[in-house]
Amino acid sequence: MAAQRALCHEECERIRRDHGSALDKWRSERAAWLEQKMEFLERQTARNAAIEAQKIRYMNKDPDAVAEYCDMVLSRSDYPPEITKDFHVDYDPERGTLVVDYVPPSEDTLPMIREVKYVPSREEFESKPLGKREADRFYNRVICSIALRTLHELFEADRADALKDCVFNGFVDFVDRRDGRKKKTCILTVRAEKSRFAAIDLANVDPCECVHSLGALCAPNLRDRIPVKPMLQLSRDDQRFVPELDLGERIEAGMNVAALGWEEFEHLVRMILEKEVAAGGGEVKITRASRDAGVDAVIFDPDPIRGGKIVVQAKRYTNTVGVSVVRDLYGTILNEGASKGILITTSRFGPDAYDFAKNKPIVLIDGNNLLYLLEKQGLKAKIDLDEAKRLGVGLQRFR
Repeated sequence: MAAQRALCHEECERIRRDHGSALDKWRSERAAWLEQKMEFLERQTARNAAIEAQKIRYMNKDPDAVAEYCDMVLSRSDYPPEITKDFHVDYDPERGTLVVDYVPPSEDTLPMIREVKYVPSREEFESKPLGKREADRFYNRVICSIALRTLHELFEADRADALKDCVFNGFVDFVDRRDGRKKKTCILTVRAEKSRFAAIDLANVDPCECVHSLGALCAPNLRDRIPVKPMLQLSRDDQRFVPELDLGERIEAGMNVAALGWEEFEHLVRMILEKEVAAGGGEVKITRASRDAGVDAVIFDPDPIRGGKIVVQAKRYTNTVGVSVVRDLYGTILNEGASKGILITTSRFGPDAYDFAKNKPIVLIDGNNLLYLLEKQGLKAKIDLDEAKRLGVGLQRFR
């Protein structure tokens, strides 16, 4: 009996020890969870406050806030994959006029096909293209529909009643077969008053006839790319640029670059690149969030051989950067008329990203090379992706 009691006593002591260890572990994990919860609530409160502040600015018709809101409206518009969204917006508060410079899809990206049929003898599909007249009518209808949809979405979303009218300028990028050079020209411009546009029943109109009834300027056949003068144009000064952020003493030794705020990270990239190009007289500009058209910074390098306009994207990622991001950069290079594009990330690039960048004017700088550039300029930083994930950084702020 004594032996049994001793064994029971030992078992009870073991259970108490295990329970005590489990309780200590639970308390530790609970404390860590409570700390993470507080950090999340703080970030959530700050984000909600920023959204509310943006809402107040918009409702007060702050020009930048109105333009950013309209940009967001058009960015969230859902189109088929064949129709890419490429536009710039600007707002004139004195006249209550919004100007949209829109680059609609080229005819090469649209399905100019009349029918598709399967040929059993060859075990393949055979497509029949649209005739010229059909293709002309189809392209005209697509461009006019985009113009009407853009005007409708902007007026419909105008909660602050900031828009009295809106100007849609449709620009096309093309290669002039006469000299082989890339060109951009306005082929459609239309101005619509909000009150008049509200009276239109878009469900029952012919897009082309409706656009012309609003006083649009364009050639009968938009595929001819006959240029017209926009009714109102955006300022040619690039208003996407914002003042530089002086990081100063905030760049500390051992700092985790991957855990920086999105704005600080972009300005850190600007500082690094500026020092790289300053010797040749170049400069780097940071763009305004939500109005950057896929550009986080722009380098203006006066070097006649390797220089020109270089667009930069800064991705504060904690996961591998895939090929889709590099494709987007390549499209931005073409849209901006840039000579080169640079993609900088705190993470790494996948093999498909490197494959796509081959033989293209694209430079990929991963986290290791970013640290090299920092060290080259005397900054001893680090990149700890696990720490950034624990802090809830994840992907950089969507711009």
